[in-house]
Amino acid sequence: MFNPGPLGLFLNPFFLARRALWHEMARQGGTLAGPMLDVGCGTKPYRELFELEEYIGLEIDSPSARTQSRADYFYDGKKFPFEAEIFNSVLCNQVLEHVFNPDDFLQEIHRVLRQGGMLLLTVPFVWDEHEQPYDYARYSTFGLKSLLERNGFNVLTQKKLLADSSILFQLINAYLFKVFHTRSALVNRLTVALLIAPVSALGLVFGALLPKNDDLFLDQLILAKRC
Repeated sequence: MFNPGPLGLFLNPFFLARRALWHEMARQGGTLAGPMLDVGCGTKPYRELFELEEYIGLEIDSPSARTQSRADYFYDGKKFPFEAEIFNSVLCNQVLEHVFNPDDFLQEIHRVLRQGGMLLLTVPFVWDEHEQPYDYARYSTFGLKSLLERNGFNVLTQKKLLADSSILFQLINAYLFKVFHTRSALVNRLTVALLIAPVSALGLVFGALLPKNDDLFLDQLILAKRC
């Protein structure tokens, strides 16, 4: 689901979004050193992108996280269970929009990072509400940069993902997936293969042919250094 190859076109309703996010994170992976903390790690789907011996996953403590995630540590939603300045890098992927107190959250990331440590952060910009009711925010590039700077980070790279016409096709597929979703796994797979996959294919074609629009994008990726 997170690294869709060619077959993913017919299996993954979020093919365009996942493909763009994986490729950009892979480009940035070599800039990060261990030990690394993956905040909101889930099942650690991006673990293979980082050739690090010390890769530690952290999740907010909940019954579902305890049973479904691959986290090494859990926290109470306020303070990370680590001493100050023990990580060289932090990964935070598609998590910040679910944080109601972003300043406190980023201060915790800042606290556990060493001086000069790196933060790789991704967040959605144009996307539907998800993981309700814990979806609290969307950030413009200017708002996110300001938020990071006031919490002690220097933004080095800020990349907009799917800033072309393919975003329209991915949003169509997100709509189709929700309105046609059923309890039958077989029906859902047929919907993706027969209805959603052609839209994804058109997104690849038109995304390559039509001009980009930097003001409309799906996700953004930030690489920032702890000051």
